[in-house]
Amino acid sequence: MKITIGSDHGGFSLKQALIPFLQKRGVEVADMGASSEESVDYPDFGEKVAKSVTCGEADAGIVLCGTGIGISIAANKIPGIRAALVTSPEMARLAKEHNNANILALGGRILNTATAMACVEAWLDASFEGDRHQRRLDKITALEKTSCQ
Repeated sequence: MKITIGSDHGGFSLKQALIPFLQKRGVEVADMGASSEESVDYPDFGEKVAKSVTCGEADAGIVLCGTGIGISIAANKIPGIRAALVTSPEMARLAKEHNNANILALGGRILNTATAMACVEAWLDASFEGDRHQRRLDKITALEKTSCQ
């Protein structure tokens, strides 16, 4: 499995802790930045990770900013992305099982390292359940093609 990971300055420290954690699980990790805690704009990194997933360069992605909110909003602007902001392992598991989240969003100023690792582990270990959940995802996909009419 290949995962791309990206953060702004607010998620940088947690991102740096997650990379070796993922690698120890046998996950190939591509770091899309940021490269320090110097202030940068989260939409740039949300876009990079999201496009790497939709273009098939990665199987999934992880995005981080201070709260996880801004970068998840940015990632979700890319059609085909289902970025789920989670704060607990249960939310992470359900994000995959029910929503087939292809990007996990985490808050670097919200979660401690242990909780973030537990969230990532729960998300990676879960499987999409399909069935009624697929019907709902199909409706979400249709929303990406709608206009004001």
